[in-house]
Amino acid sequence: MKFLLRLLTWWNSQTLGTQLFTWRKGVKVGEDDKGNLFYRTKDNKRRWVIFNGESEASRVSPDWHGWLHFTWDEPPTERPFTHKVWERPHQENLTGTPAAYAPPGSIRRTAPAVRADYEAWQPE
Repeated sequence: MKFLLRLLTWWNSQTLGTQLFTWRKGVKVGEDDKGNLFYRTKDNKRRWVIFNGESEASRVSPDWHGWLHFTWDEPPTERPFTHKVWERPHQENLTGTPAAYAPPGSIRRTAPAVRADYEAWQPE
């Protein structure tokens, strides 16, 4: 079943094509704290990530994101990114989840008001 999922889905870790390309041309560079694996080609012209679980771009930390997009040459395994004391730890995108941010006054933060002047329509 796992083989079939990998063959037919791209959002579940990697496809068969990505696995073959990684096996033939990939050089493992490192792994982050979420278990995502980072690779590059031997000539360092292509870089990619194989997600541990769902493929969601916001699951890549800023350290690895900069390396993937050629912002810096050394991966965080060779030259760790220095973090400031005021920085919060990386968090993936929570949009669409119950933990998503809701600003003060949002209807998601308040319980629906009970209205005596309105009666909802009920089908008979």
